[in-house]
Amino acid sequence: MHKLRILITGAGGQLGRSIMDIAAFYPGFEFIFSSRQDLPVEQKSRTEAVFDAVRPQVCINCAAYTAVDRAETEKEKAFLVNAEGVKILADACITYQSKFLHISTDYVFNGKSSVPYKEEDAVDPLNIYGASKAEGEALSIAHNAETIIIRTSWVYSEHGSNFVKTMIRLMKEKKELNIVNDQVGAPTYATDLARTIMQIINSKLWLPGIYHYSNEGNISWYDFAMAIKEITGAKCILHPVPATAYPTPAQRPSFSLLNTSKIRETYGINIPLWKESLIKCIDNIQRA
Repeated sequence: MHKLRILITGAGGQLGRSIMDIAAFYPGFEFIFSSRQDLPVEQKSRTEAVFDAVRPQVCINCAAYTAVDRAETEKEKAFLVNAEGVKILADACITYQSKFLHISTDYVFNGKSSVPYKEEDAVDPLNIYGASKAEGEALSIAHNAETIIIRTSWVYSEHGSNFVKTMIRLMKEKKELNIVNDQVGAPTYATDLARTIMQIINSKLWLPGIYHYSNEGNISWYDFAMAIKEITGAKCILHPVPATAYPTPAQRPSFSLLNTSKIRETYGINIPLWKESLIKCIDNIQRA
């Protein structure tokens, strides 16, 4: 039987590696994992060469420039990967008749809402990273009407560097930590997002457009840190502080909750509560 071939770009990142972790559960698919070294998405000739060699039926774009603060001084690099690279992939998917699934971010919004953002809400990014991702969304849709875009938020996993792993380390090293308590959102366990992507591909129901996915819940970074402390049994004292106490080069949205009802209703996705997924991830980190 012919296996559906899936190309994953940015396979060295958190989501790419989380898809790799669950790939064995999908024997009907052939996965090709391409890291930044294998496939620099902003290089048209290299991208086309990979598509020509692989001939994927689906491309999941996990490649992104994600250094939010550094992007403020590396605007060109951020736009090259997050916008131009997305356009190149969207075009390649048209040429090679591949379905294109692209990952975006809550940072396309300005954080001034008081209700969870819906897919059709106007984008208004506060920083260069968010602007480059918003441009990538627009280009992918303009160049490939069949694109599925999934916006997500506060991604963490067992892999790479992220808030959860940083907190576990710092709580061992320090007696006290100050954590921002006036930025609200929902964390996303990369494995949950990876399973959702596979459920969409598996469903054979390809409905182009933008979808929102994060774990269920509504918390601040301080709440998130407190949960990590509780689960790990750390003794570190945590102090809630306003974001103004920690000025960063890039401004962050103070509210970036995503309304996930569209993806749930369209694809029958069951989204776990953020704390259930956090417990699983920390358990895996501690057993590694």
